[in-house]
Amino acid sequence: MRLLFVKRGNLNLLINYNLAQMDSFKIFIVEDDRLYGQALNYYLSLNPDNEVHWFQTGTECLEHLSKNPSLISLDYGLPDLEGMEVFKKIKAYNADIPVVIVSGQEDIKTAVELLKEGAFDYFVKDENTKEKLWKSVKYIKEARKRKAGSNVQGLKRTNGVDASKIIQGNSPAVKQVFDLIDKASKTNISVSLFGETGTGKDLVANAIHNLSVRKGHSFVAINVSAIPQELIESELFGYERGAFTGANGRKIGKFELADKGTLFLDEIAEMDLNLQSKLLRVLQEKELTRVGGNQIIKFDVRLIVATNKNLAEEVRSGNFREDLYYRLLGLPIEIPPLRNRGNDILILAKHFMNDFCKDNNFKAKSFSRDAMNKLMKYPYPGNVRELKAVVELSAVMTNNDIIDRRDIRFNSTDLTSDFLNTEDTLRGYTQKIIKFYLQKYHDDVALVAGKLNMGKSTIYRMLKNEEI
Repeated sequence: MRLLFVKRGNLNLLINYNLAQMDSFKIFIVEDDRLYGQALNYYLSLNPDNEVHWFQTGTECLEHLSKNPSLISLDYGLPDLEGMEVFKKIKAYNADIPVVIVSGQEDIKTAVELLKEGAFDYFVKDENTKEKLWKSVKYIKEARKRKAGSNVQGLKRTNGVDASKIIQGNSPAVKQVFDLIDKASKTNISVSLFGETGTGKDLVANAIHNLSVRKGHSFVAINVSAIPQELIESELFGYERGAFTGANGRKIGKFELADKGTLFLDEIAEMDLNLQSKLLRVLQEKELTRVGGNQIIKFDVRLIVATNKNLAEEVRSGNFREDLYYRLLGLPIEIPPLRNRGNDILILAKHFMNDFCKDNNFKAKSFSRDAMNKLMKYPYPGNVRELKAVVELSAVMTNNDIIDRRDIRFNSTDLTSDFLNTEDTLRGYTQKIIKFYLQKYHDDVALVAGKLNMGKSTIYRMLKNEEI
């Protein structure tokens, strides 16, 4: 039986993709089987518009992501890294890169999981793989051409509107964020965004830029955690030809690309101390030197940083420079987790459903009362990003125009569902409760111990004994 999962709706991910790449369609093939890799490389290279790069390990692929591939064909069974690990690192580096998963075996559970995580295509490796991949390439190319004009217009329309048109919701917590976005957009003050993973820190950064006087210039984003530490400096500041092995030409860094605009440094807490000192000097002097160069380059950049960690605690722990912390802090904005936003959950769910149905030419779908109740009761450890994935999957899996409770599927353990339907010991229930809270609060043992009024050592002991 042939397994083929296609997520055409994720073409909207291409909206903010680097339009400068439109003239060159770069395809990364990640395949450890030498003959199979050579065959795919040859077949896709028959079109002279394709620039094909073949890698035999996941590590090689990740090291070359700065080339901004237009599509990645990823073998799920690699010798060095797990397929899901490589996929998530690609998405962390740039969520807009379409990734086609090619698996050596049929695994519906894995396919659905990848579909939820944002895979563009998933199919089993067979004699028709070349044709399937060719069709994916063709489809993405056509979609980019159709989207290019409307995307530019969409970005232009973003300028000048209020933040509530960009970020969905009307809860008190979100309205407070709107107020701070408005204040930030009226000045050039640095902004620091705090919040759990998936809360929408990137949307807030975009909103601040698009509502500011810098809106006519570039908004450049970089995820610090997604790039190897040895490459971060050259990504930020650029490099000259011959600066190191493989530097065959000059590369303009993110600071230069963002000149007169906004630079967004996501996951700033992951930057190592050595680079933190270099970043501090660059910010103080408002000038930089490319790696391997001597020319002093002035820049004018509005800086926005984001982290899901407590940066003040990182300073106290010695993991983050105190002087850089105060340099970056500027106007701090705390992005609330989705579980604290009340009916925003339903507002966002309907928004994501409408967008997904429109992008896929589906008939409009709505949620039943039971489905809405289920959506409201779930704690969303993955926040808005998880809600979007759950909603899109429900649209794919249902056979009706009304999404019912059974169409809503979550990855994490749902404590509110079927908890007491199966008899268990008190110890068993305790384990389930602790596991649920650890998932909810991202394995923060101290926080969970406080919430449950129990000792941290008890939780650590249960983890050590693999009881959780």
